[in-house]
Amino acid sequence: MKRFHLKNGALIDGTGAPPRRGDLLIEGDRIAALGAFDPPGEAVTLDCTGLTLAPGIIDAHSHSDLKALEGRREKIDQGVTTEVAGNCGFSAFPAPDDRRPLHEFANGILCGCGDWGWESADDYLAEARRRAPVHLESLVGHGTLRVSVAGNRQGPLSPRELDAMEAKLAECLIGGACGFSTGLMYAPGSSAPFEELERLCRVAARAGKIYTTHMRDYAARLPEAVEEQIELARRTGCRLQISHLQAVGRKNWSRQQQALEKIERARQEGIDVAFDAYPYVAGSTVLTQWLPQWALDGGTEAMLERFRDPDLRRRIIREMLAMLAQEWTDLYVSAVGSARNQRLVGRHLAAIAEERGREPAELVLDLLAEERGAVTILEFNQSESNLKELLTHPLSIVVSDGFYVKGRPHPRLYGAFPLLLGEMCRRRGWLALAEAVRKVTDLPARRFGLRGRGRLQPGYMADVVVFDAQKIGSPATYDDPERPPAGIRWVFREGGIGAGSGGLQGK
Repeated sequence: MKRFHLKNGALIDGTGAPPRRGDLLIEGDRIAALGAFDPPGEAVTLDCTGLTLAPGIIDAHSHSDLKALEGRREKIDQGVTTEVAGNCGFSAFPAPDDRRPLHEFANGILCGCGDWGWESADDYLAEARRRAPVHLESLVGHGTLRVSVAGNRQGPLSPRELDAMEAKLAECLIGGACGFSTGLMYAPGSSAPFEELERLCRVAARAGKIYTTHMRDYAARLPEAVEEQIELARRTGCRLQISHLQAVGRKNWSRQQQALEKIERARQEGIDVAFDAYPYVAGSTVLTQWLPQWALDGGTEAMLERFRDPDLRRRIIREMLAMLAQEWTDLYVSAVGSARNQRLVGRHLAAIAEERGREPAELVLDLLAEERGAVTILEFNQSESNLKELLTHPLSIVVSDGFYVKGRPHPRLYGAFPLLLGEMCRRRGWLALAEAVRKVTDLPARRFGLRGRGRLQPGYMADVVVFDAQKIGSPATYDDPERPPAGIRWVFREGGIGAGSGGLQGK
């Protein structure tokens, strides 16, 4: 059995308790001892003087569903040892027999290629356990679930289709999925009526699993979107996790306080609701999200046909402009599929529109037509003061929401957690280091039912990150996002060295 003796570090156990000096012993895949003890002579001793030992980070909002299975290491290099995939309605299962509609729906967020898809949760999770460098959990995505039953068709489903969705969801939860997620700004899930969501949330509640949601709106109707989700939790008894809470667009920044007040009142009523947030003012998504979602009904070919109809094109543009919360200078192209448009990556839509002599709204449709819908954007959404309020709120978990693109990713994929522990804790002083660690370890472990993870405690899984609290940080920027973090010495995943910049010297 492999043993590691991590000596003389500052121990942050994940509970929010302040650091204390001590040692940590790893035996096999478990933490065996903590504090002061006599280490076994055959252990590999690592001197952690001047370093901090914390539980491995849990990224509770990830879109690494496919890329983690390729061995990508951007997360474990940040100190992440567990990821929760399947967010925002996108999951790699349950796949329909004809996987093309699933790929059309999900490739933009999951960065998929080839004939991927798993029929069941247990099949996917078994492969994830074999191939991913982190411990990978997954929610069941509502969008994927809907596609598996009805393809990319929008609107209410038949009673038989709803029965099939309920049965598939229950089967996936029994098969090991850790919960259920919706993406209510992504077609076809965006067209689901409240009654459909209520039926599915009841399935999650009966299974004792969490329900997470990318809500219908984060801009002008943010408070109403929060209220809808709280009502779902009130009626069904499900545990509700609101994904990447924020108020999008300057004119909507004041609505964040209204949303938080609704969440806090619901907690006082006994409703189990919380939220997560990422430590950046900018987000990222697919450009098709900015269209009225009826324009996506039936998939890409149907969308492109609507673009060619002058009356429908005018209607799409009119409705898109009515919904837009940001300025065109806030929206940057981050990825495209074609070679000819690669030069657009990193430029905002207003500048590209001016260069082409087009109105920005017309440009959106032009780009989507040229790229057959495969355009990803970076979007500057919120204020620094709102971000601080979210990250420091007692009900928040901190996540990356990172996803891969065929272009320039958001820097959160490479640096969300080192940024939190360095920039937000050490430099800005928004959070005590122990509290920030709790928000990315013990808190998400308990929220998502990940037993035996998230704490430095004997008997828990030996997921441990060792870092220099005076140096940890992320040099990744919006312009140069693919830069590895600084200050992380070792990362142990289930007792084995997963990543980090430190070599191993045994005594």
